[in-house]
Formats: sequence, structure tokens, C-alpha cells
Amino acid sequence: MSDLVVGIDLGTSNSVISVVLEGEAIVIPDSEGRRIHPSIVHFREDGQTIVGNEAWRFRAEKPRRTVYSAKRLIGRPFESPEIKMLMGSFPFSIVPANDGTPRIQVDNQHHPPEGIGARVLHYLKSLAEQYLGQSVDKAVIAVPANFDEGQRRATQRAGEMAGLEVMRLINEPTAAALAYGYGGNKRERVAIYDFGGGTFDVTLLELRGNVFEVLSTAGNSYLGGDDFDNRLISLMTNVFERQHQVDLSGDELVRQRLRVLAEYLKCELSDEPQVTRRIVEYIPGTMTEIEVQFQLSRQEFNERCMDIVNQSLETCQDALQTASIQRAELDHLVLVGGTTRIPLVQARTREFFNREPVLGINPDEVVAIGASVFGGSLAKQQQAPQIGGPGMEAGLDAVDEDWMEGLEEGQEAPQDEGPLLIDVTPHALGIATVGGVMDIIIERNGQLPLDRTRYFSTSRDDQTRVVLPVYSGNSRRIEENRQIGMLELTDIPPGPREEVQIEVTFEIDTNGMLSVRATDMRTGLNQYARLSIMGESTDDHEFDATNLLMT
Repeated sequence: MSDLVVGIDLGTSNSVISVVLEGEAIVIPDSEGRRIHPSIVHFREDGQTIVGNEAWRFRAEKPRRTVYSAKRLIGRPFESPEIKMLMGSFPFSIVPANDGTPRIQVDNQHHPPEGIGARVLHYLKSLAEQYLGQSVDKAVIAVPANFDEGQRRATQRAGEMAGLEVMRLINEPTAAALAYGYGGNKRERVAIYDFGGGTFDVTLLELRGNVFEVLSTAGNSYLGGDDFDNRLISLMTNVFERQHQVDLSGDELVRQRLRVLAEYLKCELSDEPQVTRRIVEYIPGTMTEIEVQFQLSRQEFNERCMDIVNQSLETCQDALQTASIQRAELDHLVLVGGTTRIPLVQARTREFFNREPVLGINPDEVVAIGASVFGGSLAKQQQAPQIGGPGMEAGLDAVDEDWMEGLEEGQEAPQDEGPLLIDVTPHALGIATVGGVMDIIIERNGQLPLDRTRYFSTSRDDQTRVVLPVYSGNSRRIEENRQIGMLELTDIPPGPREEVQIEVTFEIDTNGMLSVRATDMRTGLNQYARLSIMGESTDDHEFDATNLLMT
């Protein structure tokens, strides 16, 4: 088995895979030298699957068989408001499974979103194996900092389905910070502004040598480059309606063709002050062609999309307030994600932070590079046993209290120990109480790993089972938060109500994933504690890797 640990940015629109060789991070290309791989899966009629750049062209040719932006669905229950909002934006059908999770329907097959992610990951794994000439079995996968429990579990499952041992899930902005600062002996505060195809995150970090301490993080899992595309689609359909009195907005095939065009126009407007394009479409249900001359200036585009960018800046302000720091206290601004190539985004972030963004960083590749740097450190430290040191888990996470006190006084981690990541929880976690209030058990912005304990008593005599709904969010009002699962305590010894006390400990590990343990205070015995996560598939979904076409 290979000792290499690759780093993967599994993006909404595009994915990137990188590996550290002889101390240098290499972004792995496909056979045509392309280093950016669309997160698109095309299902052929013969059952075979095409992934990546070769699948991209099928979005317009065969949109019902071509799945994209599956990351926006991953780890969500079918009945969630986010899934409902997205239902009409895809040319393929999204249907519920028996376990309440969403499925993407292609012909008569129903694919879970993590199954689509697994196909993309397996494709990236295959590219790496062809490039390196050896097997690749281990990976660090980057996820949005704002991803919740269900989304993280689903991403890890996608990696396992693809034949990868997921060594660690790392937050995308933290990975970008590693690519930016590791090995540079920097001492500064940095804002990582990460605007991708379907998600937005901002993370404020303090860098001290090879210590990367997250001060706060905030994000929006449903804000990204896709939203700019949707604005352009609306503009184009409006032009058709004005000139031909034909409403094309409800035809999913037309919308998909316009979506592909919107991506081109968005890129062109990043380089040109104005774009002009002749667009030919068909009146739905007929073979009658209609044509428009579509013209749009960059200024008009900016006016139409300003509110999208402003939403991201509101999230930045939230992160600053959570960290209790001022914009002037930040030393540098790093832009990450393809959406940051849009001039409007660059201009507004420059104004908001009052500083020029760091140059020389490829926004599309930086997350994967950082993940591979972290993976390279994991591989290196697994090869050599730890001797002494601060007690770091694989050089990175678990630190004893005395050494943490030293960090607070400005101490740096030993340079041969690899990067030390000190990440935080993006959301508070709690349970519902009387009056629709959330009892916060794990606070927002708590340093990982962490655990918190609460005590619960039975409400009736001889009660042997307790069920508690678990919520994620930053409000005390249950209705403003999201239920992520149910905690079930069983095998409780019978006894008078309120005399039976159960100690419940909630733990979040360095992957940002939650686990629970319960103890009967009378007997000291561990009780059965089951945490079911909403949106987590209970079916055993596999896919045949031999059906993946490597083109």
C-alpha cells in the first residue's frame, strides 16, 4: 500500500487533486494536461460513466443524463428547505429515498449525492495513479468550513466508496492558509475569503510559524458562482420574452443550454467590458427557431449581481464580530475559489477589507495544494515514530494543556512536527427545550477537538428510553436553527422519575464530526447512545468502478 497521501478539493463546480513529492506540491493533470477537473458525471446509455472535462460537454447535449453540482445536495435530508429550493434548478430529477435522503434519478437508477461525489473522487484517484505510476489509497479531503455534521459524514462516505482511506477532512479555508503560509515562518493574521461554485466561507486565522489557529469562521453553503450563472440565465430568458413573447424559463433543457452559455459569458465579462452573443433557441414543444442578440456590459452585470457579493461580505462581518477583531487588525487577504476571479468580487473585497489581496496564488488550486501539504505531513509522520514533542496526533491536532499555554504566550510548534491546525466549530450545537429554545451544549467557535457534558433525568417513572432532537445553529430559537439528527438513549435502568440521571458527553473530533457517549450516574455503566443524522443515507450504495471511462 502506498505511503502517499493526496490532497483533494472536491468542489461544487470543479475538483483538484494534488500530492507532495520531494517537498513540492504537485497539482495532478489529466492526459491532456488539464489540472482543473469539472465535478460532473455523465451516465451513458450503455451504463458506463464519463467524469471530468470529457463529461462537461454533455451538460448541453444530454443534460438529463449529466449530473453536476451534487455537492449542493450532499448530506441534506430531502425535506430540507435547501433541497426544495434547488429542485427546479436541475435538468435531472431529485427524488426521495425510503430513508428520507435525496436521490438523483437518471433513467431508472437513483443515485445518492455522495455516490456522485464518489465517482468524481474515484476519477481523481485514477488520474493520480496514472500520473504517479503507483496505487493511491489515502487522502485528505477539503470541505467547506460551514459544512455540518451530515455533510461531513456524507463526504467521508464518498471517499470510502471511491476506495480511499480518508485520513482527515480539512476545512477549505484552513487548507488554503496552509498553502499560503506553511514553511514561510509567518507571524500574521489572515482572512481567507473562499468563494466557490456553490459555497462561500470566510475564515480568520492567526499564523505563528507552523501553527495555524482559526480565530473564527462563517459561511453559506448555498452561495456561490452558480448564483451568478442563474442571474445571467434570467437576463437571457427575459430578452427572449421581450422580443418574442415566449417564456423559456420553464423549459429545463433550454435553461441548461443557457447555463452553459452563462458560464462562458461570466468568464468573458471578467476580461472584457462588454459581451455580445447571438443566441438561437426553440419555442418549447416545437421546432420553430427564435433568435436574439444578447448584449451585456460588465457594469450591468455588476448591478445585477451586487447583492450576491454583499451577502458574502455580511458573512465576513459576522466572522469579524465572532472573533472580536477589527478589519484593520488583519495583515493579509487571500482570495480562494474560481468566483473570486470576477472583477466585482475583487473590487468589493478590496473595499471591505481595505487592502489588496495576496497575489501569486491560484484560487482554483490553492485548497488542494494545502490539503496535500497536510497529507504530506501525515505521511511523513506515519513513517517516523514520534519521539517526545508536544503530543500531537500525527503532528497536528491533539496538544497537551501545558503546551497550549505556551502557544498562547507566542510559542511556536517545533518545525519538524509538521503543521499544527487549531480549528473551531462553525455552528453551535444543542437540543430543544421547553418553549422552543435551544439549550446550547457546544458553543460556536469552540476549539477542536472538544467535548461538553450535560446531565439528563427521566421525566416519568420506570422510563427506559429518552429521545432528544439535536439542532445546529447560532440562535437560541429552535425555529431559526436546523435539526441535524436525533439522539436516542436506551437501556436506561428503571427507577423513579428525576432520580435516574444520565451523563451525556458530546464530542467533536478534528474532522468536525460529532459523537456521543452516555453514562448512568447511579451505576457508572455506559448506556446505549445512538446519534442518527438527518440526511445520512442508511443504504449501502456502491458503484462499479469498471464502468468509469478514462478518456
